[in-house]
Amino acid sequence: MNATLRIAVLAAATAALAACGGQAVKPTPPANAGAGARPVSTASSANVVLASASGSLVSGKLTLRPMGDGVHLTGEIGGLTPNSTHAIHIHEKGDCSAADASSAGGHFNPAGQPHGQVDHGAHHAGDMDNLVADAQGVAKVDAHASGVTLGGGAPNDVAGRAVIVHASPDDYKSQPAGNAGARLACGVIKVGR
Repeated sequence: MNATLRIAVLAAATAALAACGGQAVKPTPPANAGAGARPVSTASSANVVLASASGSLVSGKLTLRPMGDGVHLTGEIGGLTPNSTHAIHIHEKGDCSAADASSAGGHFNPAGQPHGQVDHGAHHAGDMDNLVADAQGVAKVDAHASGVTLGGGAPNDVAGRAVIVHASPDDYKSQPAGNAGARLACGVIKVGR
């Protein structure tokens, strides 16, 4: 760009900025800017309070945060059998009203994938690695759900859906739910304010 053209562009930009009261104007994206774009999380965190189901004494609290290709869950779940392993999944409905938590529906699976293990090929969006309880029956949660978002209302958004802790470990292959057994605890993902 020659010097005369640079000066003209600079003058036009200065005039536009002055016309806006000195405030920078955020450009309006083209109408098709979102077409084909991957949905992103709009919430920075969410919480889940897990309450017992199916006559169990299992309960806990979790925090969810967007991380990498999905959402990361941390927290603590108690009332489990000492030294036991349990499946944990995000389910399609945010309804824990049934005594056995069946009101939460099946695994969250907006892409219609077979059940499997996260980061090991095809899997439900709500599939996560198993939890292991310590000698006191407490599981420290450090789990990841990939391919999901937190907030924003995209088809893969987990906000408002339920997290379920199951009685048995997930075998990561049995369809449709990994032979995970009864639902011991249920809680709804609530986006932080």
